[in-house]
Amino acid sequence: MEKASGRESIAPSTMETGTENPGLELMETEVEPEGSKRTDAQGYSLGDGLGPPTHQRRSQWPFTKARSFCKTHTSLFKKILLGLLCFAYAAYFLAACILNFQRALALFVITCLVIFALVLPFLKNLLGKKLTRGLKPFENSRLKLWMKWVFAGASLVGLILWLALDTAQRPEQLISFAGICMFILILFACSKHHSAVSWRAVFWGLGLQFVFGILVIRTDLGYNAFKWLGEQVQIFLNYTVAGSSFVFGDMLVKDVFAFQALPIIIFFGCVMSILYYLGLVQWVVQKVAWFLQITMGTTATETLAVAGNIFVGMTEAPLLIRPYLADMTLSEIHAVMTGGFATISGTVLGAFISFGVDASSLISASVMAAPCALALSKLAYPEVEESKFKSEEGVKLPRGKERNVLEAASNGATDAIGLAANVAANLVAFLAVLAFINAALSWLGELVDIQGLTFQVICSYILRPMVFMMGVEWTDCPMVAELVGIKFFTNEFVAYQQLSQYKNKRLSGVEEWIEGEKQWISVRAEIITTFSLCGFANLSSIGITLGGLTSIVPHRKSDLSKVVVRALFTGACVSLISACVAGILYVPRGAEADCVSFLNTSFTNRTYETYVCCRGLFQSTSLNGTNPPSFSGPWEDKEFSAMALSNCCGFYNNTICA
Repeated sequence: MEKASGRESIAPSTMETGTENPGLELMETEVEPEGSKRTDAQGYSLGDGLGPPTHQRRSQWPFTKARSFCKTHTSLFKKILLGLLCFAYAAYFLAACILNFQRALALFVITCLVIFALVLPFLKNLLGKKLTRGLKPFENSRLKLWMKWVFAGASLVGLILWLALDTAQRPEQLISFAGICMFILILFACSKHHSAVSWRAVFWGLGLQFVFGILVIRTDLGYNAFKWLGEQVQIFLNYTVAGSSFVFGDMLVKDVFAFQALPIIIFFGCVMSILYYLGLVQWVVQKVAWFLQITMGTTATETLAVAGNIFVGMTEAPLLIRPYLADMTLSEIHAVMTGGFATISGTVLGAFISFGVDASSLISASVMAAPCALALSKLAYPEVEESKFKSEEGVKLPRGKERNVLEAASNGATDAIGLAANVAANLVAFLAVLAFINAALSWLGELVDIQGLTFQVICSYILRPMVFMMGVEWTDCPMVAELVGIKFFTNEFVAYQQLSQYKNKRLSGVEEWIEGEKQWISVRAEIITTFSLCGFANLSSIGITLGGLTSIVPHRKSDLSKVVVRALFTGACVSLISACVAGILYVPRGAEADCVSFLNTSFTNRTYETYVCCRGLFQSTSLNGTNPPSFSGPWEDKEFSAMALSNCCGFYNNTICA
């Protein structure tokens, strides 16, 4: 045999003479270098070149062709699959709405929101240029200035008229409005640069907070929407029991706080990680940040970080703008810190709801805090430097680094373990320290004949005027002042836990006063307190904030230390102003209990309704010596009044019952 250029000819004589023999042509092979690939006329691989093609390789060609065809038309297959899924969902959606629209109302709302989010980019591309051309006449400086003054004047007149008409029946609301003015004046007096305050940002932020508060608290649509959202969040968080009961057992989950609240943090952290991987969190954050930026005139980075604080914690939000922190001004860093102190993360939101705190108030308080945080930040630390991030295009947020949903869920749950452990450790430590401080204060007080001196008592006296300016009734001020003091000097978890205990006492029908000591606070005070406690503004958060930001930009440690205390104070004022807004806007909802019908039944358990109705019956009853008691008001001439009085006396002590 002859060997030339890596080719081995089995029948050289035949090839040279040109004899045509198909049977022999099949015997001709090529010996190619090791590792080389061979292809046929269509470009499909025949193997590694180490031997002749076998029938097995030839039998695989159809599968290779099919795989190549699928790769070539992947986009087409995706569109077909997406179309089929959309058609299937449309059929399901129509069926659900036709069968029972009331039952499918939540699905209808969610579907409309998703469709709006999908259509919005197309509308922006289609109508964006037309809107820009339509707004060109307003770019005139004189016209723009004139419109600003008209808008400001109309807003001021509207606010005055609204306060005059709305507070005519409830004058106590004006106290809350005076509280807002008081906190603004305090922050302005403590401002870093008085002459550089951006009043546009201040008034726009406070205005947006007030408008959002009206939407959520006053309007039936907004109130019902956030009430429904809070109920759905509670239902969603209850699914945590399925996992925690399996791991810890039903007994621990029902009776032990750690196994009730802490697993919710892990579950919610897992869900937030999935939403972040899918890009939903980034989309919402960017839309909120864009709206705040164009209205308030703040820079892209600080606005994005504050908007992110609605969903993530004070250490996670700066990671959204990590590449830009090194070049941010001191005012921008102050705004980032203030946003962290003024809001709560979505993860701990679930824990607070598990305490029994009103879910709709918590959600609305966290959302309302974002524009207020930017406004007060620009009041306490105005911008005097030239920022590099004034572009209205904003800052793009990256997607999660996980490769799939399962990895995102696993990472979210794993990362939440640290947060749950941190919460547990803080609760153990701060409650123990608080008990020690109270014991020491009690001992010191007894030395000078002061009984019952505790940290809560001191806070109740020092902070009582401030709490009163928030709109809390004077009788509730000591208890609310205790909670605000615990939140600022200790921890918001401890404060919310105490608030939930007050709420549970009220709902269980405990008497309001027992031996001269108030047992619970009113519903109005509960709402105001919920808003005032919504934030991470406490002394321990200083270390958390400095530690998180210093790890990102260690060379700016001195700058961070300069503004952190001012940011803490500003963040605390954000929560207090939110509470004032709640005090202005809160009105009792729902019809009052029909006590006549209620007391006509044989009630066996104490509830808040029982207490309210029995108290009304006691006030309408008078004793006439040895004669049977007489009744006035709605209980007059009712045959069951005496029996109802006897039932109420079985639950509550009153002079009428003696």
